[in-house]
Amino acid sequence: MIETFARKLPNGTTLSCRATGTPGRPLMVFLHGFPEAAFIWDALLDYFAQPEHGGFRCIAPNLRGFEKSSSPTEVSAYRAHLLVQDVAELAATENPEGKIEVLVAHDWGGAFGWGYANQHGEKLGRLVIINSPHPGTFTRELLNNPAQQAASAYMNFLARPDAEALLSADDYRRMWPFFTLMKAGPDGFGWLTEDVKNQYREVWNAGLTGACNLYRVTPMKPAVPGQPAPQIPTLPRERLTVAAPTFVLWALDDSALLPGLLEGLEDYVPKLDLKKVPGATHWLIHEQPRFVASEIEAFIRRAQ
Repeated sequence: MIETFARKLPNGTTLSCRATGTPGRPLMVFLHGFPEAAFIWDALLDYFAQPEHGGFRCIAPNLRGFEKSSSPTEVSAYRAHLLVQDVAELAATENPEGKIEVLVAHDWGGAFGWGYANQHGEKLGRLVIINSPHPGTFTRELLNNPAQQAASAYMNFLARPDAEALLSADDYRRMWPFFTLMKAGPDGFGWLTEDVKNQYREVWNAGLTGACNLYRVTPMKPAVPGQPAPQIPTLPRERLTVAAPTFVLWALDDSALLPGLLEGLEDYVPKLDLKKVPGATHWLIHEQPRFVASEIEAFIRRAQ
């Protein structure tokens, strides 16, 4: 049974959350991406709360700017370290040590998952990343790989001042292609039912400014044709390494995040466990939730 609640954090942010399992049990946190919300994790929340699958306390927050979470209008309020802080403070409301036993993250959630693992490694047991580029390899590919530059060009559209208006027009006519322009997964787009569309409509109706601000605030975007290339910072190595055992589950038919992003990942993540999934797209969690859950569970057992 999934419970929903709003959690006020010490930093003043309120996160709307979905949760299962008994408070006080080992904590498993799930971070969503764009244009998603916490509901995408429902099948995994149910799965990992069950005693035979670990009996975790499972929480999936809506990131700031999404659904009913706090949505400040200032672009600067979406800097990565602030969303990492949200995760740390949320964990601290669940147990005195603020310990996250397993952190699972996808897309933008993964950006903050990588950051949390680097900045709060002493409070993290294991990290699971699903199709979310590590900042070290993403920087390299954005600077040097024309294919990844072209694949990431959509980021500049989402950073436009009028992006929210364009995206919300005509029943979100420009939003649905984020799903349907990907190659279809094993069962096509059967997962994109009218019920799921209505869940997305409810999330998007709450506003898209916060989500678009993630694209506005990040310097990690490709150059806009005819404009100077963005100044993508090169972070020092100590800001990029992850010591926790890490499982990267990567759908190979992700047309936005290309497989080149996996090259050299082990240089930043010494305890790397990588599984490539052919015939699956960026929306792997929607396409194959049971497979995703079983792969994560197998990793948790391997990394004990």
